[in-house]
Amino acid sequence: MHRTQPGHVNSALLIVDMISDFLFPEGEALVRQARSIVKPISLLAARFRRSGWPVVYVNDNFGQWHLSFPELVRWVQRGESLGREIAAAIAPVDSDYFILKPRHSAFYETALPSLLRTLDTHRLALVGLAGDACVLATAMDAHMREMAVWIPADATASLTQQRNRRALDFLHESMQCDIRTVSQFLSELRHDELTNI
Repeated sequence: MHRTQPGHVNSALLIVDMISDFLFPEGEALVRQARSIVKPISLLAARFRRSGWPVVYVNDNFGQWHLSFPELVRWVQRGESLGREIAAAIAPVDSDYFILKPRHSAFYETALPSLLRTLDTHRLALVGLAGDACVLATAMDAHMREMAVWIPADATASLTQQRNRRALDFLHESMQCDIRTVSQFLSELRHDELTNI
């Protein structure tokens, strides 16, 4: 059970589409970019868990509608999967939540809004793939719901660094999203609190 404090604004970490076999057009290019964000995501997820803040995996199901999320994680780690090492490195723990999504935004036709209400969450940290697609769509939907959004520049990736940078710049300038890096954020933490997201 994640703690809530009266009058305290809770934050949640959304890990978007990192559980993938990358067996799709341009998948090899995307997995190369994805490898660079595994460490920052792992560090941030560990910090959230230590503080009792929710970590939510939001993932495409790749048409595997009959699989549960734990089964999907195992499926992605099969031999021919290009994402097996990434999935092993950032696999969820028992206390984490998961949402399977049918389209780009984590909010579109999913239970995410209900989950965030239950967790009394009003601030989101968004990490994962792709910065100029699913992360972008999710951030825009969160902004429309008047949620504060942090998208660490070192924990999102797209097919190219240029595409990712353009998406981050747009979200920062037009949606007022925070794009501090994970290392900047962790260096600013005090007293085991995550109130500055």
